[in-house]
Amino acid sequence: MTTQRHQTHPDIIKRLNRARGHLQSVVSMIEDGRACLDIAQQLHAVEKAIQQAKKTLVQDHIDHCMEEAIGPLTANQREHVKDFKAIARYL
Repeated sequence: MTTQRHQTHPDIIKRLNRARGHLQSVVSMIEDGRACLDIAQQLHAVEKAIQQAKKTLVQDHIDHCMEEAIGPLTANQREHVKDFKAIARYL
């Protein structure tokens, strides 16, 4: 297995650590009997942090790993890859 480190990995780790903190808050809030609205807001924060970490990881993979695997591209192929990258941001 090849080790891959990219420029965005520290940001992804920060997001996941933030999600971990929010998740721990949710557990504490439930144990303390806090209001459901407050718990739902924290769960939403966890969800968004993980979602953003995933999106950053996928975009990073597309930007670096995919192009390395494909190799040199024609101008037309490069345009198709550019379109793919653009549409993948909406996932």
